[in-house]
Amino acid sequence: QVQLVESGGGLVQAGGSLRLSCAASGRILSINAMGWYRQTPGKLRELVAAITSTGSARYADSVKDRFSISRDNAKNTVYLQMNSLKPEDTAVYYCNANVLGGGISYQNIWGQGTQVTVSS
Repeated sequence: QVQLVESGGGLVQAGGSLRLSCAASGRILSINAMGWYRQTPGKLRELVAAITSTGSARYADSVKDRFSISRDNAKNTVYLQMNSLKPEDTAVYYCNANVLGGGISYQNIWGQGTQVTVSS
């Protein structure tokens, strides 16, 4: 069974930076896209950034030029560098990965979430 474990969340002042990490573990044959989503109470989960296995990235308009996504395929890990944080970035951040494990098809796996709080 494949699991995603996130780390790096916390409390930071506006204008500060945080780096989130998400490591996939278990029986992994291949990982396609990996990404970060975020959710606040009463709102739908939204895409923050995603990256393909070959390194092509895309971002939500609200975080372009402030956030950067990267991955280490050898470590099955994806990162999210968040700079110039704003109070509106406060949310629970979830890691997502499209993984081929022991089955015959790719599955969408979610991490447990990590809280990011930006104070004004």
